[in-house]
Amino acid sequence: MAPKKSSVIFYSLAVLCILLSIIFWAANKIELSGWSLTFFFVSLSFAFRYNAALKGLSFTVIIFAAVTLAMFHPEYFLQWGNFKLSSLIIPLIQLLMFGMGASMSVNDFAAVIKSPKGVVIGVMSQFIIMPLLGFALASLTNFPAEIAAGIILIGCSPSGLASNVMAYLSKANLALSITITSITTLIAPFVTPLLMKLFAGALIEIEVMKMMWDIFKMIIIPISAGLIFNKLLSGRSKWLDKAMPYVSMLSIALIITIITAAGRESLLKIGALLIVVALVHNCFGYLLGYWSGRLFKMPERDCRTIAIEVGMQNAGLASGIAKEMGKIATVGLAAAVFGPLMNITGSALASWWHNRLPKEYTDETVHK
Repeated sequence: MAPKKSSVIFYSLAVLCILLSIIFWAANKIELSGWSLTFFFVSLSFAFRYNAALKGLSFTVIIFAAVTLAMFHPEYFLQWGNFKLSSLIIPLIQLLMFGMGASMSVNDFAAVIKSPKGVVIGVMSQFIIMPLLGFALASLTNFPAEIAAGIILIGCSPSGLASNVMAYLSKANLALSITITSITTLIAPFVTPLLMKLFAGALIEIEVMKMMWDIFKMIIIPISAGLIFNKLLSGRSKWLDKAMPYVSMLSIALIITIITAAGRESLLKIGALLIVVALVHNCFGYLLGYWSGRLFKMPERDCRTIAIEVGMQNAGLASGIAKEMGKIATVGLAAAVFGPLMNITGSALASWWHNRLPKEYTDETVHK
């Protein structure tokens, strides 16, 4: 079937689903309205895949479909028999970290030696700007202590895995992006607990050593295993190399869905305000990250990279920390909201920059 025809079919299905959702809602058939809205997002996601400008949002729209289903039918994502689905969060994060390690090699860290300035500015900006922003926003809002602590936790987490994709689409410095993500992730077991103690210690009890060990289990061990896998088997299991990105996307979707279901009642009460807070946190991260690069006279490509690295957080890791604290339905809420939002804003920013090549990028292209 031709791509254009397929696109029209899926857009038509999306329109039909949203109309049905409105009709069901008006008729007080709330459950049917939820299913129709879920299928609206699924249809829209497939339609986006046939549009070059919107393709990057396809996965984010699937996330919205999953979150919608979790909000209308949380019972599917809380417990199956005697098994609590929240028990899947840590293994899923470890799987994500393994995938990250499997896509890395020792050579990725060569950029630290070749261009330490950009790496140092990026890492320092990440762990100064976002925690301070999170603390300021948590202090300005009237959220319950544990939900406010969740906002700070997002700020104290390392760069998000999606930042590398957005850096690539933005014509930014991909090597620098990968290096900053790797380093902030690897030092997170030591930095994140200390920042949480400093900024959120007055809100909830923070056991620094326990949090360090929890993050170590979620990050260092699986990434190390991934690095070993890359060294010994990369390229020999091509099917696994191709499957890992899809496994990672599925893992992220499941994590966000489980957290949404667990925190549904709190989201219904404060969801709109939490979305605004997460959006402000995210967008100011981009803005201040970009200007921290400009302040130190970094090239435009590096400024874009730092902006994306600072603005896009590892919401999955924040969710895992909240789970280990036994507060997935409260501390984990900000991560559930921040995750989908940063993919939307990141995609929009990447699209904006994609068609506006930085001068040094153009110069390099001409020389080649």
